[in-house]
Amino acid sequence: MSKMVNMLSILWLLKTRKQLTAKELAEELEISIRTVYRYIDALCASGVPIISDAGHNGGYSLLNEFTKAPLFFNMDEQKALVHAAKFAIDAGYPFSEALDEAISKLKMYTNEEQLNHINRHLRGFEVIHPTIESSLKSILQDLEIAVAESYSLFIIYHKDREIEPQSRRIDPYGLVYWKGKWYTVAYCHLREEIRSFRIDRIQSLSKTDKKFDRPLGFSARSFLLKDLLPDSNQLEKLISVRIKGNTHALDDLCQHWLFSHALIERKDNQALFKVDKESIHSFVPYFLLPYGKSITILEPTLLQEKLATISFELFNHYQNTSLH
Repeated sequence: MSKMVNMLSILWLLKTRKQLTAKELAEELEISIRTVYRYIDALCASGVPIISDAGHNGGYSLLNEFTKAPLFFNMDEQKALVHAAKFAIDAGYPFSEALDEAISKLKMYTNEEQLNHINRHLRGFEVIHPTIESSLKSILQDLEIAVAESYSLFIIYHKDREIEPQSRRIDPYGLVYWKGKWYTVAYCHLREEIRSFRIDRIQSLSKTDKKFDRPLGFSARSFLLKDLLPDSNQLEKLISVRIKGNTHALDDLCQHWLFSHALIERKDNQALFKVDKESIHSFVPYFLLPYGKSITILEPTLLQEKLATISFELFNHYQNTSLH
């Protein structure tokens, strides 16, 4: 470890263990006792109030007032960091090894009471996310670095299973984790506009020597949501979707990521939404299909017809399958 890390570790250990000898510090940090003396002198010279007690029960400790300063994390902060790390790692955070190492260091420099507190609160805390493939993790790492360092990438992107993969040059502006999927929002030189790309559809990428300037104040999150959700400022251009159903089904529907933003009015057994026509033609019917007979589309006729067509096609598909 570097000198700075070792000096910080000494502070952390003295904070959590109250009093330690030079020998104990040396063993904990795997450095020589002479090096410990040198670091202690450097800390004292920088103004850290380290007390040295000689004798059989002596050792180094921090001045009591200094131990109360907010230099280190308290137990609730430690718990929050460990919980957040578990969320991130299980969600496919691309630098999970470094994060896991950071949490290990956090636990290493806690006293027994703090460590027991962390483990108690971690024991019953579970996160379930889809497994992230190792190839996807590598792509995420490269994308994160490209976003931070502002250099363009060439990607092989498979937009649709029926279409051949395309080579594109992109300027990645940000990464977004949304509904179990990772996206990058980037300027696409092929389409000459900002677009969102699903990371699991990127087959490969390579770094270029070209740099780009990220638009000032640009938010990848805001762009992705705006791309997915209806524009509330253009309600007159949206189509009314009125749905009747039982309370449980409507409650669940109104909490859906799309319908929660499109909700205009909610009654006991009805809900009114405003949705764009393109969404009604594409994914809205498939979101509603699993609700079956627990809901009824009152309007528009377009959505009723789309659901009827999809249901009929499914019926024919499985009827033909059973015959063979």
